[in-house]
Amino acid sequence: MSTSTLTSTPSTAGRVLDVEKAAALAAQHTAEADRTGTLDHAVVDALRDAGFARHFVGARRGGTEGTFAELTRAVRSLGEKCAATAWCASLAAYSARFAAHLPQAGHDVLWGESPDAFIATALMPGGRAKAVDGGWRLEGRWAYVSGIDFADWVLLCAAASGTGDSPELRFFLVPRSACTVDRTWDSIGMRASGSHTVAVAGALVPEHLSFARADLVAGRSASSDVPVHNVPFQAVGGVTFVAPIVGAATGALHAAADGVAGRRRTHAVESALVKASARIEAAGLLVGQNAEVLDERRFTPELMARNERNGAAAAELLQEALGLLIRGAGTGGLGEGNALQRFWRDVTSASSHVALQYDTAARTTYSTVLLGPAD
Repeated sequence: MSTSTLTSTPSTAGRVLDVEKAAALAAQHTAEADRTGTLDHAVVDALRDAGFARHFVGARRGGTEGTFAELTRAVRSLGEKCAATAWCASLAAYSARFAAHLPQAGHDVLWGESPDAFIATALMPGGRAKAVDGGWRLEGRWAYVSGIDFADWVLLCAAASGTGDSPELRFFLVPRSACTVDRTWDSIGMRASGSHTVAVAGALVPEHLSFARADLVAGRSASSDVPVHNVPFQAVGGVTFVAPIVGAATGALHAAADGVAGRRRTHAVESALVKASARIEAAGLLVGQNAEVLDERRFTPELMARNERNGAAAAELLQEALGLLIRGAGTGGLGEGNALQRFWRDVTSASSHVALQYDTAARTTYSTVLLGPAD
């Protein structure tokens, strides 16, 4: 079973995310989180209480089976206060959706006592596994595993051998206690996301704590008929990573506007704020459009490609908006105690994620929508 932080919780299927307390605590601790590189325990507890970990867990396990739109709104609200908190909340929710592809026996282990287990995920393959009696022997290293500081479980992707002619990419769920964490995350932004490197040395993973990566990509769960557990990976289109920074950019806009108070309002400053606000609102609309596609289950190739494009476009708009706000704020906006420079660093760091780049996330798929297949 997972760590002692989990407690038995009565079923609250259908409960909406209660983000108000978590957002208030995130705002209170955001400067400290940026300085120390970790979320305060009170903030982590508030995320659990708010329902982020259970948001995509099935109702039969006491989860919420919530919507993408509601999660996106809640993550954006958190991001207005602390981008790293919102990032971790988003990934905690989506990681549970990934884990729903485990066999039912794996669901029993993971959510048998509580639907509120925090899971950290490494989506990119970074290790290897070999089939052994009863399961798999897993070892390797995985970089950029956000939220590892407070995870109960870790979901890792590795090349698995011993079951066929060629290795198969699979996910493996291991308890946090089976991992060693190298504190390699030293980005100038998103400092408290805890996106460190995880190492596993020969852990035995039972068969029921593993599933094929192909099932996740296809949006095909053999163990759950819950609609949210059967969503093609492409359709999510980077919303996991861009929703937190839409919120962060909104927080930056408020911080920049507050900074204008008490000093002369110039034409240049007003123009910067207005231009930035339009870009932030446009990014939010793109992300909302993605969530609508997901909740309405419109998984056509054209709309899934558009979702990928939207994620990259939103990230680009947000970078432009923060550049405008920083230039408009002048030297004062870059002061160590100014929230604006922290939001700027966070958006800059988060928008570098591979899932938010045109060339890796959207160029091939959406150009096919516009131009047809390449010759």
